[in-house]
Amino acid sequence: WQTPSSLCPPPPHCPELPPTNLPTDPLSLAWDETTLLGLKILLAVVLSVITLATILSNSFIIITIFLTRKLHTPANYLIGSLAVTDLLVSILVMPISIAYTVSHSWTIGQVMCDIWLSSDIICCTASILHLCVIALDRYWAITNALEYAKCRTAGRATLVIAVVWVIAVCISMPPLFWRQAKAHEEMADSTVNTDQISYTIYSTCGAFYIPIVLLVILSQLITGSTGSSLCSINSILHEGHAHSGGSPVFINHVKIKLADSVLERKRISAARERKATKTLGIILGAFIFCWLPFFVVTLVLPICQDACWFHPILLDFFTWLGYLNSLINPVIYTVFNEEFKQAFQKLIQFKKCS
Repeated sequence: WQTPSSLCPPPPHCPELPPTNLPTDPLSLAWDETTLLGLKILLAVVLSVITLATILSNSFIIITIFLTRKLHTPANYLIGSLAVTDLLVSILVMPISIAYTVSHSWTIGQVMCDIWLSSDIICCTASILHLCVIALDRYWAITNALEYAKCRTAGRATLVIAVVWVIAVCISMPPLFWRQAKAHEEMADSTVNTDQISYTIYSTCGAFYIPIVLLVILSQLITGSTGSSLCSINSILHEGHAHSGGSPVFINHVKIKLADSVLERKRISAARERKATKTLGIILGAFIFCWLPFFVVTLVLPICQDACWFHPILLDFFTWLGYLNSLINPVIYTVFNEEFKQAFQKLIQFKKCS
């Protein structure tokens, strides 16, 4: 990926042009250095807080699902897997990215660079693909509830999660192979070749553009299906109550009462699905907000090359905006999902009591 975090800088022995137009006054120079150091410290603190919050929030989602038996469902296993993926982003990717974003220098070698970049692409891609899987699961659960309920098992959820990780690995591995193939040739400059436009198109489409199109389509289909099913159940309930008053036979009255009970449960289930759909829509909006700038820049820069230029600070901002999505996901589920909110409250009360 063409990002500041996707290029390992040249080693210290590479010559650099001396800076120009710098203040020569010692007081001005000292003030500039102090200000720059203060800004770097502030930036490091802010990014560290974001990283720590991401670790804690995703850890709490995982613990909540693990300890709450009510949440042991295939749909929540997918949400738990998403939390695990976002947790890996916060542990394997974000801490090193803090150091690199603040210093803009790489001092821990080519091997660590390869490991870090691979972890970055794999984990971020897996996080994005998890959102697609969750949307697909929600769509099938609403549009084909009876048939899908039979095959909506923990084993199937595990298989889907495995496929997500395989796709993420397939997207991230190609640059690692050609970096290793050219390692001896490029040792003099120690630069990573990420100027492969074909790979940029392949990776961005697989990791973002195809998933975003799929998510938008599924979101629209889910919203339409949920609304129509809830309206149809409400209308059936209304008709049932209208006819029950005129039924002279007691057994028919009992049947109508039983039917009303079943329909009422369906109505409650449809309302729950509607709330889950609303949560999914909020997650989709957050996903687009966080990742769209990053992937637009990632795709445009290699194509237009010298004709385009973005300030490195802006590129860093877009990179961290994408990382921020790993923090937003668990916060949305905790705030907008009633089951997670109740489990969250019970877990806090249990800790207070203990």
